[in-house]
Amino acid sequence: MELYGYYRSTSSYRVRIVLALKGLAYEAIPVNLLKNEQKDAAYLRVNPQARVPALLDQAQEVIIQSPAIIEYLEERYPATPLLPKDLFERAKIRGMAALIACDVHPLHNISVLNYLRQNYQCKEDNITAWINEWMSQGLAAVEQLIGESGFCFGEISVADAYLIPQLYAAHRFNVPLDAYPKILRVEALANAHPAFIAAHPKNQADSPE
Repeated sequence: MELYGYYRSTSSYRVRIVLALKGLAYEAIPVNLLKNEQKDAAYLRVNPQARVPALLDQAQEVIIQSPAIIEYLEERYPATPLLPKDLFERAKIRGMAALIACDVHPLHNISVLNYLRQNYQCKEDNITAWINEWMSQGLAAVEQLIGESGFCFGEISVADAYLIPQLYAAHRFNVPLDAYPKILRVEALANAHPAFIAAHPKNQADSPE
């Protein structure tokens, strides 16, 4: 498999976590968003939306959008399940993942922030306040949804693959996390887990960190 991504992209990061948790080998193909490589003709043939990540599977089929990629990997490689068998529990995990992927992450996406800067002349203080507001709202909800011990829902699941990259973004944008002890518990567990360590942005070949 080939994974097109960017080391700091939270959506690429969540796919890397799932690949690592399932023990799947892949070739990482960096797409530098700061250099607008996602708009190069060669990459547009892979993903016409000009976004990362994109996964090229063994059959040379391209899958875009991290939720679709993660669902594909869960169904294609069920030996290491990241969703429980119980339908209600599966729905709870998917709901939390969607909260992050649909309601939090898009509002601090670089394209959104640049649009605010370029079209509404937002100053950096305004951008920081914008990020803080929406990320804090989302994390406050996550804090109420996750369990009292272990990872988000006890055993490692898809939910953790979504939460940990969001926390990376929170640290990057200096969003306070002290009000979320359960989230910080999950982060501490992930920080000591080999799969999460391997998927971390600082451990990617295209990372300048």
